[in-house]
Amino acid sequence: MAHIAGESMATQDWSRADLGPQDSWPQALRLALDIMLNTPLPMLLMWSRRQVMLYNQAYASNVASAAAVPPGGTVPAVPPSAWSWNPQAMEQAWAGQSLVFPRQPLKLWRDGNMLEVPFDLHYTPLRAGDGEVAGILCTLAPASAAALPGAAANDAHLRILVVEDNQDAQYLVCEMLRAFGHEVSAVANGEAALELLAGSEFDVLFSDVSLPGMSGVELGRTALKRQPRLRIIFASGYSQSLTSHLDFPAVSMQKPYDIEQLQQALQDLH
Repeated sequence: MAHIAGESMATQDWSRADLGPQDSWPQALRLALDIMLNTPLPMLLMWSRRQVMLYNQAYASNVASAAAVPPGGTVPAVPPSAWSWNPQAMEQAWAGQSLVFPRQPLKLWRDGNMLEVPFDLHYTPLRAGDGEVAGILCTLAPASAAALPGAAANDAHLRILVVEDNQDAQYLVCEMLRAFGHEVSAVANGEAALELLAGSEFDVLFSDVSLPGMSGVELGRTALKRQPRLRIIFASGYSQSLTSHLDFPAVSMQKPYDIEQLQQALQDLH
């Protein structure tokens, strides 16, 4: 059974946000807001160097002050702790770097007291059509457990290669994966993917099945010969019959998929 999202752009009061008419919003902003409003994790978006501050209900309920009302819009006199704790890191994000800070303690007011609450902070630059960084999306995930001495490296943060020829779909899945804290590279066809695989190691290949030229299935088979430890996720807008009789291990997803299904597919790889 499908679940109806609790928030959407259409139901928000944008009058407090200095974003201009909605029909003039760039695609990067629309996609970021769609992700933010339909994600159960607290998310905070700073848009443009005016730093218009937008957030979802999870952020308002768990991180912000009691007076915070989504989607936000007015930049407060005192910036939120997720934004002010490390000005140098914020400048790095504005310069285009995706950043992850595990188990970062943030100071939060709760019932008149100052508390320190740890989060895994993920900062994702959002680029406008000209390639310039137009905003930064911050995801505040529950703090991950510290690695035990001598334990194997935690693979929670994966290196993922996305292969998708639809630019809107490619942007959306990359932003969702980066919001989860993964390192993401993206190309539009199998030939370009093999060039990247020849020079870099990846943990996961996330590919559309139907690609221009080489198919996703052919790409997956060739990629595994080059990197045998690679894990593969296929996405397809057609029936899963194309991936139901593979001669190599892979996880398949049916388009369209939502953020929970994407998280489940990554979990199914283990």
